[in-house]
Amino acid sequence: MQEKAMRVTRPFRFGVVAPLTSDLPTWRDRVRRIAGSGYSTLLMPDVPTWQPALGPTLATAAALADLRIGSWVYASALRQPWSTAWEAHSLSVLTEGRFEMGIGAGRPGIEVELGLPAVSPAERRARMRETVTTLRTFDGPDLHTPVVMAVSGPKSQALALDVADAVTFVLPPEDDRVETTRRVRDFAVGRDIELAQHIAAVGDGVAAFMAPPNLDTAALRAADSLVILPSDPAAAAEEIQRRREEIGFSYFVIGADFADTLAPVVAKLAGQ
Repeated sequence: MQEKAMRVTRPFRFGVVAPLTSDLPTWRDRVRRIAGSGYSTLLMPDVPTWQPALGPTLATAAALADLRIGSWVYASALRQPWSTAWEAHSLSVLTEGRFEMGIGAGRPGIEVELGLPAVSPAERRARMRETVTTLRTFDGPDLHTPVVMAVSGPKSQALALDVADAVTFVLPPEDDRVETTRRVRDFAVGRDIELAQHIAAVGDGVAAFMAPPNLDTAALRAADSLVILPSDPAAAAEEIQRRREEIGFSYFVIGADFADTLAPVVAKLAGQ
């Protein structure tokens, strides 16, 4: 009971990962529709082979609609800290504080696939820390760019507790509700921090850029995995409320293909 009393119940907010994978007019329409549906944040993945560069694409989105933008997430295996921090600070300035920097280690092996030298887990974490430190220097006393850190093991979790404003857990699909709850609760006793969760599947649909291509939605449901939501809006809203009450998640990030399906949920819960 003492642990629960220490945890602040945060308002819900909802982000959409919307890479530019279509023609430009279609993507622009999607950005405006997402903003008009009550989502708080439009996010872009850091995958060079999928789309134009993350920074200019996010700046374009911010000019199209009055919503927050963010990286989901900068991959430290691909980026040098000084350059990433400069870009993040610049996006904060140019959007007048509407940018949040998501950062993580990056998918294992992604740098090698792109022809870059391999980067060890320790070096990835060191780059993440240095990026945040440099960002705070760029921001100075009058600006604070929020940092959302993607974490998995205890070392990255400790780093997030030290430097991040919010955290999203890299959840293996096979983890059930009990295991996920344990992981998050063990982490959340460290200090009050916003807890985010990415949703890889809704109903029988899978967001290809947020999950492995062979993800089995039936297996997810059987395992009571938290990377999936029901497609029925009422059931999805109930499940999201349960996750905040029982675990503490308040920031939910979904794939753009699900934005219209979950729009009624967002309309009901956003800001509550």
